[in-house]
Amino acid sequence: MEMQDNKLTEGAIFQKLIWFSLPMIAGNLLQQVYNLVDTLIVGRWLGADALASVGSSYTLMVFITSVIIGLCMGSGAFFSADYGAANLHRLRQDIWLSFLFVFTVAILICVTVYLSMDTIIRMLRTPDELRALSREYVSVVFGGIIFVFLYNFFAYLMRAMGNSRIPLIFLALSSVANIVLDIIFVVMLHLGVGGAAFATVIAQGIAGVGIAVYSVIKAPILHGIRNELSWNSRRMKEIIINDIATGIQQSVMNFGILMIQGLVNSFGPIVMASFAAAVKIDTLAYMPAQEFSNAYSLFVSQNYGAQKTERIKKGTHIAVAVSVAFCTVVSVFIVIFAGTLMGVFIDPEETAIIVEGVHYLRIEGAAYVGIGILFLWYAYFRGIEKPQVSLLLTVISLGTRVLLSYALAPNTPLGVVAIWVSIPVGWLLADVTGAVLYRHLKVMRQDGERYVE
Repeated sequence: MEMQDNKLTEGAIFQKLIWFSLPMIAGNLLQQVYNLVDTLIVGRWLGADALASVGSSYTLMVFITSVIIGLCMGSGAFFSADYGAANLHRLRQDIWLSFLFVFTVAILICVTVYLSMDTIIRMLRTPDELRALSREYVSVVFGGIIFVFLYNFFAYLMRAMGNSRIPLIFLALSSVANIVLDIIFVVMLHLGVGGAAFATVIAQGIAGVGIAVYSVIKAPILHGIRNELSWNSRRMKEIIINDIATGIQQSVMNFGILMIQGLVNSFGPIVMASFAAAVKIDTLAYMPAQEFSNAYSLFVSQNYGAQKTERIKKGTHIAVAVSVAFCTVVSVFIVIFAGTLMGVFIDPEETAIIVEGVHYLRIEGAAYVGIGILFLWYAYFRGIEKPQVSLLLTVISLGTRVLLSYALAPNTPLGVVAIWVSIPVGWLLADVTGAVLYRHLKVMRQDGERYVE
């Protein structure tokens, strides 16, 4: 993994973006396939109550881990810019300081979750009859937070240097292990939702420890890092500010979703179960657009470090065209086959759950272009080291969604449909804001320093 390899600052932009993003898409696809299999196993073998409790707890897990992923993502932007600028010394120092900071935060989050678990479950408005199941799942699954940190930290480091294949390999191993363990623990050993949680944690350990060990042994950039373990307060401050902004952006996005989960829970187990299944389908549908935008972000940050602003502009036009085309095709597919897809995860006799899930998928699924473009805006501003702009767009998107949902769902005849409709409305407002800011925040250079005017 030499410095001159895997550069996103050279060559045909379209081909570079596609080939770099494909392993990232494949990796997330494997992970989402696991999530779908997990939903299938829990829903079919443990029943609707277990599915509802795991779905609610899964949303909580996504929120907590999004903080860790956001911090690693923020560090990845620095790693990528250092790599694009061919600054080995700064890259090694950033790796060391970022690891120290994010690891500390991961430990604090883990301790906080376990100390306040019951309070969190109550805040989610989990029905009384489902709280025991939710606690059983959460008490186990949050043991994997450190593994989530290890995987994402080293995955973003590898991707920052243009290697998106290694993270795919370890994620594939983890996903396969997760499915196999789910079958053993839930179907064969009848360990219930706790068994599903144990399967998840073990699989996360395979991915996290595996990629960390591989990186330390195989990545040349880490071989000389012991010589870079000096303290740099100024750089640490820059890393903390950048990472926190990205972490907040990710956590705000998922906190909004968590608030929506609480509102959904207030409509009872049927809506909870339909939402749990539909969200998994929904996430899988637009996941390639999300991972493509993550690849695009690393493309932007590498070229930002290399001071190739015109290449960033061309890449942005290409990325928008690719995302719009993909999201349009997926929207058509989801709208047509929503009922069939819900039937895969829910017993056909549970018609009320299926019908509600179809309503969700057809309302949100018709507007995937909105989330595809929004992912690109997040990626662009993160890539030019302006994660606070991504945070602003997230606040607009999720704020609109939460405000409309809480204002309309409990108080109007729309009911739960208001929650589904509010989602694309939030995307649209954030997209328009992103387009305006893109036109006004031009990437500039002065004395070799990166800044935006």
